[in-house]
Amino acid sequence: MKVIKYTLFGVLLAVSSLLSAEDNAKSCKIDDMHMRKWQVLVEQVQLTQKEMDVVQPIFMEYERSIWSLHKQEHDFFKSAFKDARNVKPNFAELNDKYVDFEFKEAQFFKNYHMKLRKVLQPEALFKYYKAEREFKRKLLRDIQDRRPPERSKP
Repeated sequence: MKVIKYTLFGVLLAVSSLLSAEDNAKSCKIDDMHMRKWQVLVEQVQLTQKEMDVVQPIFMEYERSIWSLHKQEHDFFKSAFKDARNVKPNFAELNDKYVDFEFKEAQFFKNYHMKLRKVLQPEALFKYYKAEREFKRKLLRDIQDRRPPERSKP
């Protein structure tokens, strides 16, 4: 059970650390990423200009909400493990916070979905979600490809 907790928090911290960088550079990179993602969605779903005008503000609101939530999550867990060498973290609090963040993210997605389903036809919305998933997968693959290979320990 302890191994699962440590692994879960290790993965969470690793993902969160990918999100951290200098504020200005980070903001530009994040905005660029949002625009690349938006372009992929527009192309793959073949949104009309009218759909683009309606969907883009919904998309940007969701993306900013999610990134803000991830930053809060990253900051919380980073501070919780800041003094981990000297003081054992409160794992009960960490577990509760983790679930709270996951729940908030699900709420944001539900709200996003409810807005999108009012403006897109079901088939277009299905393609939209598929394009989002494919974008995330490609982004993760690109990040992994840029990492130097791990050296095996003797």
